[in-house]
Amino acid sequence: MYRFVIRRLMLAALTMLVVSVLTFFMLRLIPGDIVDLMLSDFGYAADRDAILRELGLHRPFYVQFGEWFGGLFVGDLGQSLWTGNTVTHELGRRYPVTLELSLIALVVSTVLSIPIGIITAVRQDTWIDYALRSVSIGLVAVPILWIGTIVVTLPALFFGWAPPLSYVPFTEDPIKNLSVMVLPGVIVGIPLMGGTIRMTRAMLLEVVRQDYIRTAWAKGLQPQTIWYRHAVRNALIPVLSLIGLQIPFLLGGTVIIEQIFNLPGMGIYMLQSLQNRDYVPAQTIILTFAAATVLINLIVDLLYGVLDPRIKYT
Repeated sequence: MYRFVIRRLMLAALTMLVVSVLTFFMLRLIPGDIVDLMLSDFGYAADRDAILRELGLHRPFYVQFGEWFGGLFVGDLGQSLWTGNTVTHELGRRYPVTLELSLIALVVSTVLSIPIGIITAVRQDTWIDYALRSVSIGLVAVPILWIGTIVVTLPALFFGWAPPLSYVPFTEDPIKNLSVMVLPGVIVGIPLMGGTIRMTRAMLLEVVRQDYIRTAWAKGLQPQTIWYRHAVRNALIPVLSLIGLQIPFLLGGTVIIEQIFNLPGMGIYMLQSLQNRDYVPAQTIILTFAAATVLINLIVDLLYGVLDPRIKYT
């Protein structure tokens, strides 16, 4: 167990190193730079050189990367080239927003999709199965951008009502906070539900064909016991893997929804940083998203042993 965790942590460290290198250099391949935006069309060559030196962008890329990457180990995430604010301060203010939005989306997706997937498997080839499978396909097919736009605009056009678009911190007013965050959280979770429903159904139907399930039927056990005590528990292992793989899509959904619902989270901060060619915040946020993905997938791997004691970590 411990050796497994150590190996996974070493692999995670290597993954983060590769992500940091690729992110750093690929961001600088974007046409234009922050100095062009600062000067617009009214600057001179001398001004440009002075700003490059002031921002430290005149140095070789490997020097800039070493300074930024080395600072990560001492908690120094750098400063915004555009505003001068520390990235640590901005992330500390914005991270709770994105975390809350992601948790709501993940809880909604998991709590709704797994029971629906179980129902479709138990009611295989009935009208309930066909209806819920059609819904799951629709959930995957509909773009989150379209859902968010429709939810914001249509009620305002036809009913004169719009969802609240002014963020309130949870510590300030929990009720108002949830009234703002639940709707966008549900919208982010909707596209994730379709895949989870279909995976739950497929794995459950595969498990019930196993010999030990046939033995349970032959022994005369109650159907509820067979389905929920024996079949569901083993069928959830691949579903957990799918949920772990959905994390990047979940974080990508928060970027879009934060923009639509005017939420001051990390997603909208990353978009603003990319638009302004503000490299330091953008690369730090991307690295943070990558770290969250790696960590959650490690937790998912460890949960396998809880669901199936036959799995041994070596």
